[in-house]
Amino acid sequence: MQERGRSALLFVPPLVVIVILGGWWITLAVIGLTMLAGIEVFRLLKPAGYPVMPWLGLAIAVAMVIDAAVPTVLVGSGAILAAIGILLAAAGGFTRGDPRDGLNGWVGTVFGALYVGLLAFIVRLGAGAPAIPAGAPLAVLGGERTWVLMLILAVWAYDTGAYLVGRTYGKRFGELIGRERFLAHISPSKTYAGLVGGLIATTVVVLIGLWGAGQPVLYGLVLGPIVGLAAQCGDLAESMLKRAAGAQHSSDLIPGHGGVLDRVDSFLLAGPVMTLFVLTFLR
Repeated sequence: MQERGRSALLFVPPLVVIVILGGWWITLAVIGLTMLAGIEVFRLLKPAGYPVMPWLGLAIAVAMVIDAAVPTVLVGSGAILAAIGILLAAAGGFTRGDPRDGLNGWVGTVFGALYVGLLAFIVRLGAGAPAIPAGAPLAVLGGERTWVLMLILAVWAYDTGAYLVGRTYGKRFGELIGRERFLAHISPSKTYAGLVGGLIATTVVVLIGLWGAGQPVLYGLVLGPIVGLAAQCGDLAESMLKRAAGAQHSSDLIPGHGGVLDRVDSFLLAGPVMTLFVLTFLR
């Protein structure tokens, strides 16, 4: 816990500064995270049985982030990038001597690129989310900073709420409902109490965030739980990848936390969910 605390003190202040600066600073930060997390993803895919083409996958993922920063330049550019990536990965697979290696390399490279490329939705949320009405408590931050910050705090709230409630009430809540843990074959530490605690914490943060953004607060009763569930699914998805690779952490880059992928896994699915909801229902 002391290592985790020291690492948090080291990495949180720069993140706050980047969010405050906004604009291309956020894009550059997400590009950096995408590259670091992508390296870890492709390292995990190899022992999981996928002889991937890492540099091609990283290039596709970074292109997705850059495209998200300028979503109005070309309509349908995301689908075009995905198609180009699939074609290039297929061509790379043709060079493998064993067709099975070629197919697995093709599938693994495309998966890894699109998987870590989901971080692009953090940038897309900031670039396309609605403006903050004048007079709203968070109007001073502007739309981009407000929505990106809300996503970050919502995911952190889920992780913190799930950890604290699961650790404190996991066994008692499990005795009450007759089962303490869920999906233990993927992640043995996940408890139903933690799930409930995380969802409540996320919903509270989203309700407060929507109020500060001058949006209908009741939307938080839907947005909060689905963002929390998406964050949990993101964590489980990475756990499944690590188990398939026989690894405990994605890397040892961050003392007490593991790798970059271990820190951003929840955002990989929570980002798209929040972006889709905000761009669809909020104005």
